[in-house]
Amino acid sequence: MSADVEFCLLGPLQVRNRGIALPMLPGKQRALLAALLLRANRMVPLAELTEVVWGSEPPATARATLRNYVKELRKTLAGGTGSRLSTVPGGYQFQVTADELDLARFDRLTAGARASASSGAWEDASQRLRAGLSLWRGEPLVDVPSEWLAARDVPRLAELRLQAIEAWIEADLQLGRHERAIAELRRLTTAHPFRERLHAQLMLALYRDGRQAEALAAFQRVRRALLRELGIEPGPDLRLLQQQILAANPALISAAPGRLRTALPADVPVPRQLPAPVRRFVGRTAELGTLTSSAGEAGGRTAALCAVTGTAGVGKTATAIEWAHQMADRFPDGQFYVDLRGYGPAEPLPVTEALAGFIRALGWAGRNLPAEPAERAALYRSLLSGRRALVLLDNARSAEQVRPLLPGTPGCVAVVTSRDALSGLVARDGAQRLELDVLPAADAAALLCSLIGARAEADPGAVRELSAQCSWLPLALRVAAELAAARPRVSVAGLVRELADPRTRLDRLDAGGDDGTAVAAVLSWSCRPLDSAAARAFRLLGLYPAGEFGPHAVAALTGYGVAQARRVLDTLARAHLIRPAGGDRHGMHDLLRAYAAEQAYLHDAEPDRRAAIARLLEYALRRLRGDVGRRHRRLRAVRLIGVRRHHLAYLPITLH
Repeated sequence: MSADVEFCLLGPLQVRNRGIALPMLPGKQRALLAALLLRANRMVPLAELTEVVWGSEPPATARATLRNYVKELRKTLAGGTGSRLSTVPGGYQFQVTADELDLARFDRLTAGARASASSGAWEDASQRLRAGLSLWRGEPLVDVPSEWLAARDVPRLAELRLQAIEAWIEADLQLGRHERAIAELRRLTTAHPFRERLHAQLMLALYRDGRQAEALAAFQRVRRALLRELGIEPGPDLRLLQQQILAANPALISAAPGRLRTALPADVPVPRQLPAPVRRFVGRTAELGTLTSSAGEAGGRTAALCAVTGTAGVGKTATAIEWAHQMADRFPDGQFYVDLRGYGPAEPLPVTEALAGFIRALGWAGRNLPAEPAERAALYRSLLSGRRALVLLDNARSAEQVRPLLPGTPGCVAVVTSRDALSGLVARDGAQRLELDVLPAADAAALLCSLIGARAEADPGAVRELSAQCSWLPLALRVAAELAAARPRVSVAGLVRELADPRTRLDRLDAGGDDGTAVAAVLSWSCRPLDSAAARAFRLLGLYPAGEFGPHAVAALTGYGVAQARRVLDTLARAHLIRPAGGDRHGMHDLLRAYAAEQAYLHDAEPDRRAAIARLLEYALRRLRGDVGRRHRRLRAVRLIGVRRHHLAYLPITLH
């Protein structure tokens, strides 16, 4: 790879060879190249590239056309550059070095500047930021025709630039360059009238330049703008700065705007606690965009809060961590993570322990922690106050477990994952709920192809069948891919035959040696919090012969009253053990149904199972009264009940 090649995203898209720009690419090829460069050195799934190029309604020939675009792109980037664009399982990948991509150089310079600033080397920080900002040539990707990129990546890039400008001005203020900063800050506050950190920097620069009255007038201008346009008062940092200027507080001579809070000790690193992102993450582009929109609320009067919910194994943690890594640069004061163990083999993590971990990460090590949970939560919020931080609370059992861990300061974002719907967190705390469903069929197939490789790509029909056998559930798909990887001589069609029997499928979907990769074990953890009535109803629903069910059918199956059946359905829906199917009906995916049936045969005596089916049939026959022929056909089907477990699947009755 030639070091003379440059790929430029920080402005109009450009490719330069020895300083000479290559001819402009056609529009859709520019969108394709931009998407690949934004995710350089990573596999970009076909489904994502299709949406980048054509939006949410691609033509039927999209994939074939995309292959042609890739071929043309390789020709355009000839001379050793086109070979960087490689076909990989599930998508394409573009290889670049850190010196060849302007965005990578910008990221490296800003990261170095943060390290210099944290150690007090403000001159070095200023120089690095100035060098990084010099890479920008205008609005990012302004000539790339892609609504997808315009909605997701362009705002992220613009935010990175603005954060770098703020950091550069902060360094210059620390170096006493107030006069130079004032003119730039007046321009920036006009362009970004609601960005409070810029207004705070302008106020501080004016004050340090001996212009106290102008600094206070600047506060009144931003206050009037916020009240007029948004109906809100300035945030606590800006109000505190105004009070300090009124009092001529000596601390303003050395404090940086936005840093008027307890700083981390010099020997305490900025917390970077996120786990590694999941390998071969595929799809979820719309969901990641929703998370970004929810996080956009950071900077208002409260911390932004998003709850990622869904059934076991649907990829809540993987999605949240993928998004957190993509957005990490937006949270320069730290990314915090804790597994609350709400669902799993261990007991849930006590809130006091989670708080202790966060408090120690904020530099409180070696000092006594308050014993009372409320006092500990108050200390945590105080230490976090004024920071721009991300808090990822994974695997929560309930809203009560989450609330003490929520930041209380603007600029922070909290993301919570849970199998519970967390309705209280939505109603009381204003959380934005993002409910994950199983993967679309195309993404499920792409994930299998990405993980298994050539064998999967060679047999798309078997891949589709294997996806269906796994109920398009990401965990089950990954376990199936691991089974394929462990037996390289077995074809995908052979694996499909092994998983064909639904009665043994769950036993086979087990990677071995780890409860977290045994689908049945993971599903079991969702049932532990259920009360006895809901747990019994869930088990008996495994025997239910039709695809969807309503409260009257569940009442007949369980022997509960209709009102209790509705309450039980609500409980199971909140736990994501069933899913809405329209109206008051619900359903469940095949793996959950198989697990429920297995539990019924383990925990409910045979007479109880027979009685449940008899009540269900009696209810069905009452609904069929008046249609003698149909009724007799169903009576013949009744004789199959109880003979063998799998005969239930042949019962020709649809109940609601």
